[in-house]
Amino acid sequence: MSIKMNGLDSGQRRDSRAVEAEAQAMLGGQTAAPPSAPGGRRDTDYYASMPITDETACGIGCFRGPLLQRLANKKAFVILYGVLGCIFSACYSYLNGTITTIEKRFRISSKTTGIIMVGNDISVLFITILLSYYAGRGHRPRWVALGIYTVVVFCLMNALPHLLYGPGEDALLLTKEYGSKSNMSVSAFEKENRRTLCQSEAGDVDCSNGSMAPAVILFIAQLISGVGGSLYFTLGVSYMDDNIKKSKTPALISFSYFLRMLGPAIGYSLASFCLKIYVSPSLHPTITTSDPRWLGAWWLGWLVLAAMLFVAASFLALFPKTLPRAAARRALAMERLKNGETGADLKLDSDMPTSFKDLIVTFKRVMRNKTLTCNNLASIFYFMGYTPYWIFLPKYIETMYKQSASFASLITGTVGLVFSAVGILVSGVVITRLKPSARCMAAWNVLVGVISILGITSYIFLGCPANDNHLDIMANGELELAMTCNADCHCDYVKYSPVCAPNHRTYISPCHAGCRDKLRLKNDTKMYTNCSCVPVLPDDTVESFFSNNTSSRPESPPMFGSVVAGPCPIDCSTQFYMFLAVCCIIKFSSATGRVSNFLVSVRCVDEKDKPVAIAIGMTLVSLFSFIPSPILYGYLIDRTCLIWGKTCTGTGNCWLYNGESLRYILNVTSAVFVTIGTIFDGGVWFYVKDLKVFDNDEEETKKADKEKSSKM
Repeated sequence: MSIKMNGLDSGQRRDSRAVEAEAQAMLGGQTAAPPSAPGGRRDTDYYASMPITDETACGIGCFRGPLLQRLANKKAFVILYGVLGCIFSACYSYLNGTITTIEKRFRISSKTTGIIMVGNDISVLFITILLSYYAGRGHRPRWVALGIYTVVVFCLMNALPHLLYGPGEDALLLTKEYGSKSNMSVSAFEKENRRTLCQSEAGDVDCSNGSMAPAVILFIAQLISGVGGSLYFTLGVSYMDDNIKKSKTPALISFSYFLRMLGPAIGYSLASFCLKIYVSPSLHPTITTSDPRWLGAWWLGWLVLAAMLFVAASFLALFPKTLPRAAARRALAMERLKNGETGADLKLDSDMPTSFKDLIVTFKRVMRNKTLTCNNLASIFYFMGYTPYWIFLPKYIETMYKQSASFASLITGTVGLVFSAVGILVSGVVITRLKPSARCMAAWNVLVGVISILGITSYIFLGCPANDNHLDIMANGELELAMTCNADCHCDYVKYSPVCAPNHRTYISPCHAGCRDKLRLKNDTKMYTNCSCVPVLPDDTVESFFSNNTSSRPESPPMFGSVVAGPCPIDCSTQFYMFLAVCCIIKFSSATGRVSNFLVSVRCVDEKDKPVAIAIGMTLVSLFSFIPSPILYGYLIDRTCLIWGKTCTGTGNCWLYNGESLRYILNVTSAVFVTIGTIFDGGVWFYVKDLKVFDNDEEETKKADKEKSSKM
């Protein structure tokens, strides 16, 4: 997938008065260039002779000095900006990695999860253009740091529901401290049996009370994080491009992307680590991580991420408004212009006057650009197509290939994203060395889209037959729950507690299997007996079943069938590794298009409009892609649900999905959106035929060679 940055065709030329005024403003009010500077003087001479002004000084208040000033360079900024982006992206990947656990803990549907996820995009929609316009003319590093501080608040608010509501009653009952018979009263033990076993008479309905308060807290946290995200992406990118030579931009931008791409790996790995810890770390669970009822410590990682973000943002705020070497280059360009030299290139200073009228003019100028229009439309459809593989990929792996939540997060964050990071580095090096034309880079993005379409289409055929066939699914796609053998068991509000029968058939609870008694074997394994829905099999089959699932079997087998706690093991490893291989190919190819797409976008935008152009692109993508797509895919995923966790007020989270239906609906929808995005990428290829990406640097190099030869 190509990450779309947005641009504007720059046909306007500023007159010499405006250029001179901007350069003088950049120099902190100086009205002339350094005296007796010859026209051929190079950047290094200017850098050595220019005084440190408030604009180029590194630090805040009393935190200044020569030691900090040494860090006021492009390499230090790119590294720190990349590290900050790494932690920032780790936050969202951590949320994606723990989202299924959050759904189970607070009984939230996937559609509700999708609504929560769009909170940050809603705030981006309303504030990005205004913030990028006014903050883009100010001290951009400090504005970015301020935005990251709001992300720190976002992290702390995500951990807040656990502090307010605790691990939950269901999680406590699955621990030795609260769930064992020795620690329960007789009435509590009988109540627990009624929750799981077949009962001849309907008793009082024991349903869970769902609450929307945790979902509201998570949604508000997302709203707050949108402020930080909009400031980070719009101002940080424009600050880098304005303070770095264009010949060095591809390599440094790709390195920054590379650091940022490590973030999802860190976030998913952190999620995997935390989910292996029980939701209440001080207790001892009676189930393992492979049990679908397992709840990991989803809240723990937010505290770590908040601390890391706070430290990194504080360092970023120390950078100057303009890097000293960039200031020297602008002063040199101003002097060349005053001396009547051609080929002088002067970047726009960000300290231009701001007004609402000028914002409207800038907005109209940006929206009339054909390249930008095609690029934004391609972005919208690309992101619509890729959303399920960002937000719901761990859920997809858990559902389709029966992997644990911790393992799904680990795989999502390491293997595939390593290929993405390598793809970004390779593309940056290739573009820096070969300097391809804008049309060549746009054509590569079209090819990347085609590869993605083929890969996503192949997902449709990478199912797991063992997973699809281990339940009794009727022709209409629903699970057959009500059978003659359990018609009188009153299982409507029985919690999802899967059990495995000797015939390798999984029942969603002992009640649905018609079980009336419960035993606890020597190895602490729960066994349910007298199950009217489980056929009595030959002794050798039963013996093999018990030897594989328990360390002992009951001394006197009951007359009806028996089951053990936990779903039947399913081997989907072959299909899973094939899926993983295709996923890695898609991630590598799509990552190679990020740097080229960024360069094409920012080079066709007038530099004074760059922050606004990027902000408009983010706003449009948020409005038409990031906001509707999580809700759309959450709705589609919920449509494939087989088992809903019921609450007193309605339905809660989904415990079991129809894998075959999910595979078709999700991947076909995604492939259609990516196909449309690739078509609009073809439009970008058509309109960038006259765009120059490296022209200014080539002119500067030719001029330097000419000056050097004239001196000889």
